[in-house]
Amino acid sequence: MSDKTVVITGTSSGIGLAAAVAAARAGWQVVATMRDLGKAEPLRKAAADAGVGERVRVKRLDVVDPESIAACLAEVIAEYGRLDAVVNNAGAGQVGTIEQGTVDDVRAAMEVNFFGVVQVTRAALPHLRARGGRLITVTSVGGVIGQPFNEAYCAAKFAVEGFMESLAPVAATVGVDVTVVEPGAVASEFVANVSLDVPALLAAAGPYAPALRSYIERTQASFSGAQSPAEAAAPVVEALTAERPPLRMQTSDWARDFVATKLGDLDGSAVQNLTGAWVGRTMS
Repeated sequence: MSDKTVVITGTSSGIGLAAAVAAARAGWQVVATMRDLGKAEPLRKAAADAGVGERVRVKRLDVVDPESIAACLAEVIAEYGRLDAVVNNAGAGQVGTIEQGTVDDVRAAMEVNFFGVVQVTRAALPHLRARGGRLITVTSVGGVIGQPFNEAYCAAKFAVEGFMESLAPVAATVGVDVTVVEPGAVASEFVANVSLDVPALLAAAGPYAPALRSYIERTQASFSGAQSPAEAAAPVVEALTAERPPLRMQTSDWARDFVATKLGDLDGSAVQNLTGAWVGRTMS
């Protein structure tokens, strides 16, 4: 078993929970973090059922609170003496369109889904650099292709993709591998966590109601055939354990086909060859 240590954010449910258990089964010491420790029991039970309860430590980390991030990482270093990988997974959905929302709604989505990732990344990089570690971020196919009524969420995920694609060649010069993992529809509590009151949304949608109804119907249909969290988490563990993980990974054939409509360069190697040269790095 490995003594390598990974911090994973947003592990109370869904991909984060599944990734924490799978990483522990792959031999990692897992620090599974969440904002509300009152929601930790499903993770603890899943880890115990998988026989890896002793390899999963639950800690509080709120990605929008720099003090919380610093305290958590300090505890990790004090207890384990190392940090080999970080998985940015925490996030929150938001459905709506800008005319009927507020700029504060957009700021809130950016705060969790983008600035939270930036803050965790900034705090973790010195430790990852010391270990030649890995920085893995769960984004979305919505970080590649903008989707109706997801303007704020997709804007945040686009920002994360651009941030990580830009950071990757720089981080590589100091030995840190950067990967983004792009799920499509995943059958998890993330959907429920958006807290949609569909009748109220439609009643308030005014001229956007027909389009919103079509979007909701399409979304509900797509989630009926969604991946399980465990299936979506498998590429996260692959990125942790691969000899040289790519910049970009999709979690299913559907996700690959979807993003391929925009990205001919699926693994990001062509972009990395280009931007790597800008910082004096030659890709093999």
